[in-house]
Amino acid sequence: MSERELQRIEVLSRVNERRMTSATAAGLLGVSARQVQRLMKTFLSEGAPALRHKARGRPSNNRILDGVRDFALELIREHYIDFGPTLAREKLLERHQLAVSKETLRKWMTEAGIWTLRRERKRRLHQPRGRRDCLGEMVQIDGSHHWWFEERGPKCALLVFIDDATGRLLHLRFAGSENTFDYFHAAKAYLQAWGKPLAFYSDKHGIFRTTHGSKLDRGSGLTQFGRALYELNIDIICANSPHAKGRVERANQTLQDRLVKELRLRGISTIEAANVFATAFMADFNVRFAKEPRNPKDMHRPLAAHDNLDGALCRKEVRTLTDALTLRYDKVMFILHPTDTAKKLARKKVVVCDYPDGRLEIIHEGVALSYKAFDELRSVHRSAIVENKRLDAVLEMVAEMQVGRDLQRSKRGPRRTGQTDHMFGIPDGAESNGYVRSGRKPGRPPGSARREQAPADAPVPEVGRASVDLDLRLTESDRNRIADVVTMLSEYRVPPRSTSANEARP
Repeated sequence: MSERELQRIEVLSRVNERRMTSATAAGLLGVSARQVQRLMKTFLSEGAPALRHKARGRPSNNRILDGVRDFALELIREHYIDFGPTLAREKLLERHQLAVSKETLRKWMTEAGIWTLRRERKRRLHQPRGRRDCLGEMVQIDGSHHWWFEERGPKCALLVFIDDATGRLLHLRFAGSENTFDYFHAAKAYLQAWGKPLAFYSDKHGIFRTTHGSKLDRGSGLTQFGRALYELNIDIICANSPHAKGRVERANQTLQDRLVKELRLRGISTIEAANVFATAFMADFNVRFAKEPRNPKDMHRPLAAHDNLDGALCRKEVRTLTDALTLRYDKVMFILHPTDTAKKLARKKVVVCDYPDGRLEIIHEGVALSYKAFDELRSVHRSAIVENKRLDAVLEMVAEMQVGRDLQRSKRGPRRTGQTDHMFGIPDGAESNGYVRSGRKPGRPPGSARREQAPADAPVPEVGRASVDLDLRLTESDRNRIADVVTMLSEYRVPPRSTSANEARP
């Protein structure tokens, strides 16, 4: 029985023993005096069990049918197996017109084993791992995005190379972002200073690990950075969680405190100046925090004579030459010079090597082939247009369209944040990229003055669509807009020059 029902039995017993009046009992039970009399009659005739609620042990009148419950669980297993109760309820109502409260659905999913309550979930344990024995046995690498220059400069990334055995900082490099080319720069500097470690230990960033290698790099299953390390006989291991590479994660926390303050004290606000200061900071950091390894042996391997750092630490992609000895890479057409060697390579595969310093080579069996490039993303330049006084307005409009147009390289191409002096920039018709507005010729009056001097019945030269002979790659919408402007300008009356000026012409 419930507490309420036990209280009724006690109060009615007192009324039966004449120790309490019906009015007092009604006040204690929260019912009327006549209801007390009804309860008293039932209590005397049938006993205390008769005071229990009549619906006890029976299904609720507002219950949801078992068929609805089974149907909802079937939908969840089929479509929403990894959804939580709240989101699953929203989708059942939105897509299947099945209205169930989230707590009812939570209860059903818990009973069916689909959902586990938070308090019952097992907490994952990350037990500490001991340091490696030797210096250079395993080097942890990571990129830390932070406001390293605070308000003095932009947010950037710090690439950190730290030894697992000693906690010694082996290399630091500031970069605009965490990208492949900057990792190439950092790895090259580290390898030249220390040699080759047995393995790098990193996270699952797309620079180090890919799940779609066959689509991106022609079947090797490696990223560009992973392929470079493979060529240098260095392994790379990807941690399954941030806790596994806690050495570099804790180092990042320390650097975000100490290094930021050191940069502030020295007034450093640029990436170039920070990279110069990084060497002195690493020396001081290692004196304070580095540990002695259990084994004094250095596992770094010296670079062998056949190790080509430049040839390995670059982006490589395979291309097939056409019969015309051309290939495309990142929306640029490369045309090989028709030498005796190149003529034999039609329909054969070559390797495009895109270096971090901006150089680009096309190589076949170790031989670099000479080429010339034709960029498909070109811009309008005033010097390439034939002289026509009616083209000024058209060219200004085209330049504005090109500035606003989304000119991008291939989405599969590399991010060139860490690459310098490369050939893949996209100039446009803006003045910041060398576009020079044509000024008024010396001694020539403004257009309004010329119109006032011109006779009203002067003949209008005809300007057709062929007059705008532009070597551009424009969309159909752009061509239509240019044609509309040309048509509008052709209807405008252009006055000839003054009589004295015409007589002066030979």
